[in-house]
Amino acid sequence: MKFLRSLLTLVALSISLHAFAAFDDCKDLFPRQQIPVSTQVGRDLCFDSFAIYYSPQDKKPIYTVEKLNKEQFSAPHPRRSNQFYEEARLPFSERALLSDYRGSGYDRGHNAPAGDMSNERSMAQSFSLANMMPQARQNNQGIWAKNVEEPTRAYVKRAAGDIYVFTGSTGNSGSIGRGRVTIPSHLFKLVYDPSKNSAWAYWIENKNEANMTPPISYKELVQKTGIDFQLSGIDDTVKPDAITSEPLKTQSQRPFIGGWYPVFFDAYSSSKLNGVIDNIKAGKVESIQVQYDRNESLAKQIVLQIESQTNLQATLMQSSPPESATVTYERNRVTLIIRSK
Repeated sequence: MKFLRSLLTLVALSISLHAFAAFDDCKDLFPRQQIPVSTQVGRDLCFDSFAIYYSPQDKKPIYTVEKLNKEQFSAPHPRRSNQFYEEARLPFSERALLSDYRGSGYDRGHNAPAGDMSNERSMAQSFSLANMMPQARQNNQGIWAKNVEEPTRAYVKRAAGDIYVFTGSTGNSGSIGRGRVTIPSHLFKLVYDPSKNSAWAYWIENKNEANMTPPISYKELVQKTGIDFQLSGIDDTVKPDAITSEPLKTQSQRPFIGGWYPVFFDAYSSSKLNGVIDNIKAGKVESIQVQYDRNESLAKQIVLQIESQTNLQATLMQSSPPESATVTYERNRVTLIIRSK
């Protein structure tokens, strides 16, 4: 009977999802606009500065992709928001929840790092739980941050042109929370430099005591993950320290695309709320979810004002963000998850 229920669940999931992501609104984030091929069933999610192929079964990314260049890191770095939120685009049954990570002993590990974000809107979006994986705490704050993410940014800052970075995880070491978010056994970050047609990947165990090992080849990563990242003719002999001195090609700043982004209210702000309402009236907003923890009165006040001044029906949802040793949350904060057209 248990097997039959599992089989029916898988069939239903396969009907509603697909293993061939489209990413219609953000193909320009991918090398040559070629979408990776994976046997894993998932949902494609576009954000302003990154994209996610998300596993509803594991409730974490299968992979994320970013298109980075030197110019993005030359601008002043936006303030880190530290405000994690549940991804409102996903059906509730497919979401990782804030409560899943509470007391789990695992960090909410970014796939597309907050440190890569070049503006406040992208920074806020990077804290979506759809961008998180359960990561061993010392791994996240130590070897991953210092020996994987920082060297990748250092390469981008010295490289000529755009660099594409895929980040993800694989394997199963159990789960956390009532939602059973899968704990991956291994983490990876693939760096692709199209100017040299070269790529390499960091492959790290998801353990506090994980050791740093030399980067593996693109072909090895494809074998380990089963994901074809659609990078043909890669030269696997080029190492990550082989930096060219070619002059930087000027890159135009890409405009914001339609997607989801959060707006935070620590207290009532008429100017901030009027800005949201003006966007609704201008036809720029598809839907709004209003998330709160303790401050239900502020949340209802915001919903009432939106619905009294526009034709949009806002959705109200209570969520309780967990605290950690390094981050204390404003539990009176109200978060608007806005889907733009």
